[in-house]
Amino acid sequence: MKRIIYAAVGASLLLTACNSSQSTETPTLKEHFKNDFLVGAAVPVRHVNGLDPKADSIVTLHYNSIVAENCMKSESIHPQEGKYEWDDADTFVKYGEDRGIAIIGHCLVWHSQLSPWFPYDSEGKQVSAEVMKERLRDHIHTIVGRYKGRIHGWDVVNEAIEDDGSYRKTPFYEILGEEYIPLAFQYAHEADPDTELYLNDYSMSKPAKRETYKKIVTDLKNRGLRIDGIGMQSHSGMTHPDFAEYEKSIEEFGKLGVNVMITELDMSALPNVASGAGVEQNVDYEKTLNPYADGLPEEVAEEWNSRMSTLMELYKKHKDVISRVTWWGTYDGMSWLNDWPVKGRTDYALPFDRDYNMKPFLKKELAGE
Repeated sequence: MKRIIYAAVGASLLLTACNSSQSTETPTLKEHFKNDFLVGAAVPVRHVNGLDPKADSIVTLHYNSIVAENCMKSESIHPQEGKYEWDDADTFVKYGEDRGIAIIGHCLVWHSQLSPWFPYDSEGKQVSAEVMKERLRDHIHTIVGRYKGRIHGWDVVNEAIEDDGSYRKTPFYEILGEEYIPLAFQYAHEADPDTELYLNDYSMSKPAKRETYKKIVTDLKNRGLRIDGIGMQSHSGMTHPDFAEYEKSIEEFGKLGVNVMITELDMSALPNVASGAGVEQNVDYEKTLNPYADGLPEEVAEEWNSRMSTLMELYKKHKDVISRVTWWGTYDGMSWLNDWPVKGRTDYALPFDRDYNMKPFLKKELAGE
């Protein structure tokens, strides 16, 4: 089932990338992992618009995959009924094509960052099942159809299941029930029969959540619908996830005959004050929740790098089923965790620091240590 694509990057782009703090004398990440899995990052609009050249150098030099951070989400790309905003998504896709790297679309169906009009009629009441099906089909067909043949894979449905294994009570579920997931996969495949299709969620090490997703994948396959992979978001911390349960999820998902993707990898170095990774959570600022505003203490940095090294070893161990490892951002300064779930915190969650330098765990990995 596993399928990895590789594309050459033009000499001019490599020269541009060499202006970063990373040297081409050592292997790049995409070279190092070329027989294992794709490696990449989520990129924001300001990045693809050329406003962060150092981050661009990292992506161009090291990665062979990118995912849209926000520009393809409903509220951005389809803000009003019958109106689509293409500029940012078009720029994102061209950015990936110009660099010859795999492009991941994120995401087609998600309750958060959903355009406010989508589930309601003119009177503010939830639309009927038939209207929702029509809107869902139009949304998916229009977006996937526009980029047909240009997108490596799509996160079709995002964050559909609660940690206890129950279906999240989103507008899609309230109107269409469990059927909205098969419908979304059907519509995406109709729009582009050759692109890969994924489920994506956080807290995928939770046993109850794992079991529900196993049932969903099995159901999709039994219906003859295309499902290529499961994205384990992997928003991690210093005390979570439980690595034993995390590995079990990789193994169990792999047995279903689909790829496993590590889709939104980061690791907070700060005290854990949230449950899961739901963006709707918000915690009032307290100084005790922002203990490293001036930098990580050496012992904390060592522990952080050690935990990340453990994860990388785990990914290599299961390279037979893992097809992609994607960090949710390029460097610490752009991580969403700086402001979630506590506004104003300073976090250290990504593989490159605020000065765009590669962190020790990756240096050791590239050095074969």
